[in-house]
Amino acid sequence: MTEQTSEKKTAGAFDVRNIIGGLLTIYGVVLTAVGVVNGDGGPKSGDVNSNLWAGLILLVVGIGFLVWARVRPIVVDPKEIDREGLEGPPAGH
Repeated sequence: MTEQTSEKKTAGAFDVRNIIGGLLTIYGVVLTAVGVVNGDGGPKSGDVNSNLWAGLILLVVGIGFLVWARVRPIVVDPKEIDREGLEGPPAGH
């Protein structure tokens, strides 16, 4: 009997959740820093420091996306790729 090893790979950095999570986290850090530095002098909506709260929400959502991508990665099966013939575009195109 031959033993088949099915090596499964994940999408990794090409997973769109990593890209979205990274961008939201970066924007969240920037807005949170602006909200903390400006304090009372920054833009407000009523008596709420909108930069601070928007930054904190973006941080939570961005980190949530990154955790989601880490906990439940997209698994790519190389046999499926070979069977579909996805090695490149057709010769006539």
